[in-house]
Amino acid sequence: MPCPLFDLRGKVALVTGGSKGLGLAMARGFAEAGADVLITSRHADELQAAIPQIVDGTGTQARWFVADMTQRTAVTELAKSALEAFGHVDILVNNAGSNVPETVEEMTDEKWDQILELNLSSCMALSRALIPQMKSRQWGRIIHISSIMGLVSKAGRGAYSATKSGLIGLARAMALELGPHGITVNCIAPGPFLTDLPLSVLSQAEQDAFADRVALGRWGLPREMAGPALFLASDAGSYVSGTVITVDGGALAKF
Repeated sequence: MPCPLFDLRGKVALVTGGSKGLGLAMARGFAEAGADVLITSRHADELQAAIPQIVDGTGTQARWFVADMTQRTAVTELAKSALEAFGHVDILVNNAGSNVPETVEEMTDEKWDQILELNLSSCMALSRALIPQMKSRQWGRIIHISSIMGLVSKAGRGAYSATKSGLIGLARAMALELGPHGITVNCIAPGPFLTDLPLSVLSQAEQDAFADRVALGRWGLPREMAGPALFLASDAGSYVSGTVITVDGGALAKF
């Protein structure tokens, strides 16, 4: 039986990029708290494989949808399909994102526009589509997955940092707009987690350097994102809105 503060029974959570990594870990955490879960990604095989990992032993339901979040029409269709599947979406986690590690001089318009659409614009569009039904119930939780790279940055991360900073600004404005309707909006800013994305763009030396600057001395495990997400998605975080929770093992504590 979930702790009442973290009890999500009767709620439906939609997690984009939910087939692996942090998205999968958060989806599993919601299911363990009693929520039915919807996950999306671009790959049907990965989504199908993720469903048993999410619902096993929880007694909850999970559905999956293939959606390319760089396509605005796909985002609109996703919102429609999610509402048709369960009738309502109470918790939205905008987690899908990617990184193109290039300098501003190297960045093409095409790559810039794609990262902007995926990491920022799709979050606005999906939130916009699902907000009306949250308002009708006077309850909702929207969580944008930002990054510590939205608070600090490094060379070659201009597009990524710009979009992740943008999510923080978007969350603050949305929190002010939606607070009177019982809807909280927040960001989580993960630090170094062992997922496919950082491992695909960082050299071993860069991975070691990240671990060295973390207070805990190691990279985070995806499961360690479930707790912060559950806090913001549940009644435990009912008075938290318009803010950023940094989950970085203490990386930003080091000068």
